[in-house]
Amino acid sequence: MKKSEELIDHQYVNWGKLEDLLRASLDDIPDAAEMKVKKFSEGYSNVTYLLSFGEFEVVLRRPPFGAIPPKAHDMQREYSILTKVSHVYPLAPKPYIFSEDPEVMGRHFYVMEKKQGVTIDDCIPKEYGTSKEAGPLLSKSVINAMIELQSINYQEADLSDIGKPEGYLERQVYGWMKRYKQAKTQDYAGLAELEAWFTEKRPKTKETTIVHNDFKLNNLLLHPKDPSMVCGVLDWELSTIGDPMTDLGSTVAYWGQADDPDLGINIITDQPGFLSRREFIEHYANESGRDVSEITYYAAFGFYKLAVILQQIYNRWHRGEVEDPRFKHLNHSVANLFEMAHLTRSHQII
Repeated sequence: MKKSEELIDHQYVNWGKLEDLLRASLDDIPDAAEMKVKKFSEGYSNVTYLLSFGEFEVVLRRPPFGAIPPKAHDMQREYSILTKVSHVYPLAPKPYIFSEDPEVMGRHFYVMEKKQGVTIDDCIPKEYGTSKEAGPLLSKSVINAMIELQSINYQEADLSDIGKPEGYLERQVYGWMKRYKQAKTQDYAGLAELEAWFTEKRPKTKETTIVHNDFKLNNLLLHPKDPSMVCGVLDWELSTIGDPMTDLGSTVAYWGQADDPDLGINIITDQPGFLSRREFIEHYANESGRDVSEITYYAAFGFYKLAVILQQIYNRWHRGEVEDPRFKHLNHSVANLFEMAHLTRSHQII
């Protein structure tokens, strides 16, 4: 990729100015090394680049191109969270630079440490063996990394200011319902009944911990040869302080099984060897010692939140703000996710 001014979706990225900023701010960049840029798969969310100077590498994160919802994709908040979390949770990358300079690019961004490891999206590295061999290890890796994060005393770690635990779950429920209404493009059967259930049956929060809010397999970096070893946890934009069961519920919603309908996301956990959703929850309960008796609510809400995320993306496509062909049929996935929430609520899934 050229180190010049690149036009993407009517927004400029000035790679020359970015390189000047990095060289002025980071001492470890070799003087003679040319900057090389590689764009990671951006999925449905933030855009991520790998910036290489010979063997020295950093990662740049910025919001997606095109119109985005207010307060969404807040890179400054993610940068601030990582500044503190990385001191007490070694799997979190260390942040280096935050910038809002419009001469560099059209959106704010930050640069962080490049954690070494592999991302598990839609295939298992051949070094891991078969899914029957790697599946149990990968499943338990996710659970153990989540429990390690939730075991941190956020008050002692000076992390209290990243969230407001009082009323957290109530704000989550009403906030996500509001997001859906703002992005709505069509009616879905039974949705009003489901939303009423979320409001009326909201459990009492038993504990507050750090909540990542996007803790899923492909947000973890694994050792290239050892699926039991987590090397990094990414995407901290939504992290806060709140009910740890919301993280478990969201992770369960992302944890696909072979009999699932199209959920609109990359799923590898439907292969033989991976724990089922029920086994995942049982292993979490055994390892953490936490009461998971109300996980039905949290998992159903996890499916609902994922549906709203895809609905927001589909709304952008529906309004003509983005032309990505992947988004054209996301409304079908949204319908399936709402149905999964209904089935979870009635104890037909978990």
